[in-house]
Amino acid sequence: MLEKVFDPAAVEARISAEWEKEGAFRCGRPERVDAPGFSIVIPPPNVTGSLHMGHALNNTLQDILARFERMRGKDVLWQPGTDHAGIATQMVVERQLMERKEPGRRDMGRAAFVERVWAWKAESGGTIVNQLKRLGASCDWSRERFTMDEGLSRAVLKVFVDLHRKGLIYKDKRLVNWDPKLLTAISDLEVQQVEVKGNLWHLRYPVEGEPGRFIIVATTRPETMLGDTAVAVHPEDPRYSDLVGKFVVLPLVGRRIPIVADEYSDPEKGSGAVKITPAHDFNDFEVGKRHHLPMINVLDAEARIDAGGIRDDFEARPEAYAVAPDATGILAELAGQDRFAARKRIVELFTEMELLEKIEPNPHTVPHGDRSGVVIEPWLTDQWYVDAKTLAQPALAAVREGRTTFVPKNWEKTYFEWLENIQPWCVSRQLWWGHQIPAWYDPFGNVFVELDEDAAFEAAIAKNVAAENLTPDEAQALIDDADKRAQFLTRDEDVLDTWFSSALWPFSTMGWPDETAELKKFYPTSVLVTGFDIIFFWVARMMMMGLEFMDGEVPFKDVYIHALVRDEKGAKMSKSKGNVIDPLDLINQYGADALRFTLAAMAAQGRDIKLATSRVEGYRNFATKLWNATRFAEMNGCVRAEGFDPAKVNGTLNRWILGEATRAANEVTAAIEAYRFNEAAGAAYRFIWNVLCDWHLELAKPVLSGPDGAAKDETRATTAFVLDVALSLLHPFMPFLTEELWARTGEQGPARSGLLALAEWPALSLEAPDAEAEVGWVVDLVTEIRSVRAEMNVPAGAQVPLVLVGASEETRARASAWDDALRRLARLSGITRADVAPPSSVQMVVRGEVVALPLEGIVDLKAELERLTKEAAKLDQEVARIDGKLANEKFVAKAAEEVVEAEREKRAEYLARKEKVNAAIAQLSR
Repeated sequence: MLEKVFDPAAVEARISAEWEKEGAFRCGRPERVDAPGFSIVIPPPNVTGSLHMGHALNNTLQDILARFERMRGKDVLWQPGTDHAGIATQMVVERQLMERKEPGRRDMGRAAFVERVWAWKAESGGTIVNQLKRLGASCDWSRERFTMDEGLSRAVLKVFVDLHRKGLIYKDKRLVNWDPKLLTAISDLEVQQVEVKGNLWHLRYPVEGEPGRFIIVATTRPETMLGDTAVAVHPEDPRYSDLVGKFVVLPLVGRRIPIVADEYSDPEKGSGAVKITPAHDFNDFEVGKRHHLPMINVLDAEARIDAGGIRDDFEARPEAYAVAPDATGILAELAGQDRFAARKRIVELFTEMELLEKIEPNPHTVPHGDRSGVVIEPWLTDQWYVDAKTLAQPALAAVREGRTTFVPKNWEKTYFEWLENIQPWCVSRQLWWGHQIPAWYDPFGNVFVELDEDAAFEAAIAKNVAAENLTPDEAQALIDDADKRAQFLTRDEDVLDTWFSSALWPFSTMGWPDETAELKKFYPTSVLVTGFDIIFFWVARMMMMGLEFMDGEVPFKDVYIHALVRDEKGAKMSKSKGNVIDPLDLINQYGADALRFTLAAMAAQGRDIKLATSRVEGYRNFATKLWNATRFAEMNGCVRAEGFDPAKVNGTLNRWILGEATRAANEVTAAIEAYRFNEAAGAAYRFIWNVLCDWHLELAKPVLSGPDGAAKDETRATTAFVLDVALSLLHPFMPFLTEELWARTGEQGPARSGLLALAEWPALSLEAPDAEAEVGWVVDLVTEIRSVRAEMNVPAGAQVPLVLVGASEETRARASAWDDALRRLARLSGITRADVAPPSSVQMVVRGEVVALPLEGIVDLKAELERLTKEAAKLDQEVARIDGKLANEKFVAKAAEEVVEAEREKRAEYLARKEKVNAAIAQLSR
């Protein structure tokens, strides 16, 4: 006998262990070797990470798909794994060294530090994997991969070398997002835009040869003016038309910089003139390329003033300087100063020289490193790049041709816009933890990109002998002497961006570059489930790499983009706001099933989830409802019957519930296939709570408590069968609860063939239109009566008469057959017939026929009409109040997005209530 209360904590660990013991989630199970494949690769979470609500949503949706297709008989590979997370992991280990007062990274050296990181990974890394198991993720955990394991490292090396040989990877000097604390380039995804209260400094640049004439430029970063190499004005700006082609003399430095015409300058903004610093601004970099401007780096790796770049430029182009840059000693003073200290000093100098026009307060966004928290600098440096423009073309074509489809489809526009405007992809990072770039340098300035050092050495010897940099004897001496050989080549110290290895994830995890059985069966993968924020960083790059290295095959057929999980007011969760909800806390409190079902039920395409703890609690109650219903069925002898054939059922109620089960199975199946997870969850919920529990079991009670016989046996067997269907339909959403009930209900009756996770998905064809017409009429009638009772404030204990108005013979027969049930469920004093509705009665139309509830003497109709009229007026006032707010442009512009959305939702709720109130008023008015 089932316990009175479902306790998730007592069930979940035991069920997980059973799944693992049976190898339930392994692909290639013997009975499925010949089954069609279905595959998903998990977006690999950082090895340093812990489960957050985005992970919970993402993995719940993937798990629904995996469990659904597994139950449909497919051989499912849900590929798990973690990402080595270069910056995050290196920071974790460095912080640990500092806390333990052990030697730092640079003190211990690269090899020892990397060894230490591997030790940390073995001891503490991958916590999130166990947390995903707590969520119920049915990955094939036997195949877990890591982006730096031996197989994936081999794939990374091959891809890098192959792309380099094709000219698609190269080294170049370009601007990158530079973190002056971590001393590495970082990706756009690792940059946070932070609103700051800054200033806009307006500086005067003297026009050469025109004493007293200046061009005024405005900047938020005065320290970068040391690297200015032009001033840009709009080609159609009449204020500067006579100056285009002339020069200004850059203060403090004495550099003559041209005035160029470029549409980048906005004549409506500020003075219409823009200082151009190509080495320290991404937009200026593009202007610099268009006008062939010098690019002068004036900051070092730690964002301190570096005068070396200016002096180098002077030595290379002395004619470009009105005076030597050190003539005033200003550079010597500024050299080595932190960028912010230099900013302050430069403003002072401009003030002293009467070249500071004005200072304006200027709130603006400033890029910060999400890990380091410091201001990021656009910095000109040598890095390795991928020719993303070339690789993007097949990726664009694949989506345009429909070989890969985005769901919702509107995300294709985002994908296209990024790929059509894609820039070279910087793949090198100045870290120690990661895939070290397979490039070696010789003393003669040559670089050799090979799979390993031996191959690089052979290539270097051959090249340098051919170029006569080495004599054959010298070459042989290097070959024979291990020490000399080791000193001859120096390996590039940089490592690859973590997105480089994760871009190979769909095929590298399946054994590529070897030709494996998994690749043959499971590539391309069936679907990718991910968030919109990494369409650029991961989805597009997987498309590019998959098409390049898998013979033009896309890596996935569908890309499902889910929305964000926000707090209950619609605000984005953040630690600073203190509104972060920990999924593990919810699992501990309500169980994993309740959290999973909440996320699925709210995962409408294109709509963010507003997560309230009350919703999770509500779906915990749903789990309890099913548990209690199963317990009720068990207590009433509803046990699976040997040889039960649902197609041969005779009872009207039983045929009705089988028809409803068929409809629910079809609805859930169609919704999951269309990635409409909320609709699938909603269909399962309605069937179990509203149809099975609220109606079938209620209507079946007289039979189940009545005398033994064929009708009772059939109802028991049908109820047990339908409960199995319910458990199956709900399993992808609530796997722990359903697996437990499957096992417990399997203790009686015919033996189960195995776990529910491997059971057959319900494919029913048990429609019964005649039974639905009859029982459906009962359900609709009771529902309508209950609704009217609630709207009219009929006392809960009051017995109300029901009148069938001009009823057909069929309706009379139904009312007679279901008289006891109607009286009990609708609290009726009796059921009569009449040709016209009695006076002072509320009339309803149920499936085309009129029924009436005479309420005189039960409800004060006049008082009730007054109450409803007042409520309608109050609702009108509330809607008008909100309309006034939403019509106020200042309110909409200044209020937080979630506040505006909350007002819109309240308006919709008021209007929905008003519709019900108006219907009740109309009833009473008649």
